[in-house]
Amino acid sequence: MIAISLPTRKQDWQTMSFASTLYLCPILDLLLAKVPPEYEPELRLGLQEALVNAAKHGNGLDPSKQVSVQFSIADDLYSWVITDQGEGFCATPRCPANPEDLLPDECSEGGRGLCLLYQIFDQVHWNREGTQLRLSKRVKRERSLWR
Repeated sequence: MIAISLPTRKQDWQTMSFASTLYLCPILDLLLAKVPPEYEPELRLGLQEALVNAAKHGNGLDPSKQVSVQFSIADDLYSWVITDQGEGFCATPRCPANPEDLLPDECSEGGRGLCLLYQIFDQVHWNREGTQLRLSKRVKRERSLWR
């Protein structure tokens, strides 16, 4: 089940929560509905990574636990705050300077997600407990010639 609050003004924060799941397509569609099309694929990848981390690593895919997302658009700044109900972790990103170092070992199943977040978003911050992630991206909108 997905729960979403409706905004009272354009610049207000909206909140969405859902049970821990990896079926994220409808959630991502809602979160990216107002993002300019040229930014949508990149932001979809980043938000998907953050939501998978919250549901899988934070909540252990426990369907009784919720992932909450607050999101806001103010002028050209898009912001998301993702919160899980897990134990938290110590966020120490290790993003190699050489892109080839991002390739996984033959036995590895992960490890690139945090680095992706730092590449995609302008701001990436965790709370002290490691249960809440704040992401933001400044987006330049195309100006219409007919204004």
